[in-house]
Amino acid sequence: QVQLVESGGGLAQPGGSLKLSCAASGRTFSSYEMVWFRQAPGREREFAAGISWSGSGESLYYADFVKGRFTISRDSAKNTVYLQMNNLKSEDTAVYYCAAGRDESGSFEYWGQGTQVTVSS
Repeated sequence: QVQLVESGGGLAQPGGSLKLSCAASGRTFSSYEMVWFRQAPGREREFAAGISWSGSGESLYYADFVKGRFTISRDSAKNTVYLQMNNLKSEDTAVYYCAAGRDESGSFEYWGQGTQVTVSS
């Protein structure tokens, strides 16, 4: 029903920036939510940032470790959600996934394939 494709990952230096994209295709909804997660080697997947929208507006929410550094945004015309990552740290190194379609149990039905972010000097 919905396909998600992440892009924009790569290598950045500490203090640098990257902008991730998550393009959605298939079914879309006038009111929806999309969330970024990340998973580093040897660590569990963790929430990074999310955005929800409806006809009345948008809501943005962030994990504490990204506040002030990352910004989530949406381009409705392109069916794409972005994660602008500034002031990157080595601990930001992870595979970043976008997810959508929260079900009754709170799990997300749709996931992208992930994009690798590596922060190293």
